[in-house]
Amino acid sequence: MRDRSFYFKGGERAVLLFHAYSSTPNDVRMLGRALERANYAVYSPTFKGHGTHDLEDILEVSPNDWINDAKEALQFLSDEGHQEVVAFGLSLGGIIATKLMLEEDLIASGTFSSPAINNETSNVRKEFLEFMIAKKRKNGDSEESIQKRLPALEEKLDKQLASIRNMVDEMAPHYGTVEKPIFIAQGGNDELINSNIAYELRDAFTNAAVDFHWYENSPHSLTVGPDRKEFEQDVLNFLTKLQWNGG
Repeated sequence: MRDRSFYFKGGERAVLLFHAYSSTPNDVRMLGRALERANYAVYSPTFKGHGTHDLEDILEVSPNDWINDAKEALQFLSDEGHQEVVAFGLSLGGIIATKLMLEEDLIASGTFSSPAINNETSNVRKEFLEFMIAKKRKNGDSEESIQKRLPALEEKLDKQLASIRNMVDEMAPHYGTVEKPIFIAQGGNDELINSNIAYELRDAFTNAAVDFHWYENSPHSLTVGPDRKEFEQDVLNFLTKLQWNGG
């Protein structure tokens, strides 16, 4: 499968967009195009293990790999001449964007439907397993072979999801130290995570200027949901108000 990463050159002001767990940059491509039309440079890398024919590949990597992917993406933009960068992410991508904000010199960051603060209510495990099984069937795997592999895959999945939760638990105590602007967007019809954690996340950034948006009719992937146009405009408004030095 071809790499779904994209880079839209645009102007001096640059934006990183990170995709969701078990997905690809196609999650955020329409937002990327909207930002490109507004003259932003936009880069969205494919996280390791993602974008292949087999979802098992995701289970062979760790959150540290995705953090490294994010830092390499930031370096890529630096090499392209972009010194001022904002990072956004959908779901898992929002966790990685927030991690990057805590460790690197970003102008601002943002999350879209992201469990960047822990809450026990989540359908991610169930959805991942159903998606993986459906893909295996589509690829021609027999029901017998799928069921034989399933216990080992469930164990790997549980270990990986626990690693993500642990990373978030380590990040959360530092949210109060963030003074850069934060954008938080959440869909009211989120089918994967508890929508209300967006309010907990907002309240955790006690020293940041938080731009909070709730889209009542949007699902988890609000980047492609019914409120997409309003959402894209809100992201653009947030970027326009930032204190950019150049561009």
